[in-house]
Amino acid sequence: MNVHQPATGEASHSAVRQHHDEIAQPAGTGLVLSGVEIALGQHRLLAIDRAVAPGETLTVMGPSGSGKSSLFAFVAGFLDPAFNARGRVFLNGRDLTRLAPQRRRLGLLFQDALLFPHMSVGENLLFALAPGIRGRTGRRQAVEVMLAEVDLDGTFSRDPATLSGGQAARVALARTLLAEPEALLLDEPFSRLDQALRATIRDLVFSRIRERRMPAILVTHDPADAEAAGSDVVDIGEDDRAGQGARDEERPR
Repeated sequence: MNVHQPATGEASHSAVRQHHDEIAQPAGTGLVLSGVEIALGQHRLLAIDRAVAPGETLTVMGPSGSGKSSLFAFVAGFLDPAFNARGRVFLNGRDLTRLAPQRRRLGLLFQDALLFPHMSVGENLLFALAPGIRGRTGRRQAVEVMLAEVDLDGTFSRDPATLSGGQAARVALARTLLAEPEALLLDEPFSRLDQALRATIRDLVFSRIRERRMPAILVTHDPADAEAAGSDVVDIGEDDRAGQGARDEERPR
């Protein structure tokens, strides 16, 4: 593992600008954060440049208030206007920075499954299904195939209220994948699961990321999540909340 502590203050900003110039016009596939800086007033939360390859996951770690969820929101397109943000986000060579959230082709997973309670499991998934799949039979079949992929055969008509935490997490993953996103953003999606179940769902999520060759960003405070993701880690610690820069760790594969 290589650990790097960037320079602080003006030197840190200079390094970010230099790297930003190098990747400002990315080509090819993957998710690129180019010269991204987020601040609240005069309080700089983070500065980051990263290229996330297809099938790889960038893990952003740090305590509450460190700015990791603000980075998630910036990439997704719904950062609170109270924050000052600069930099650009590219996905497969396409500049997402000024696009509305619904046009970014990003799949989102949160701590809660956020299923519609008035719909069955299957109806929740049909609601998210990509528009390219037409016809009632074809759409139903696509949902059934996805339910089987996440080990939930036979649950199409189930009430979400009857699902266990692990089952609800699987439905949330299935719903996200059915929308055919080009990348995934994960905001501590395993944090409310018990330890044994967390490992199972975590393995399922990361296996689908690798199989589908999607770049992903994981926001977490749990080192076990970072280990399971198995690649690039940005550790936003106490110093970052004072504007001192992030520690980067690259985990050997």
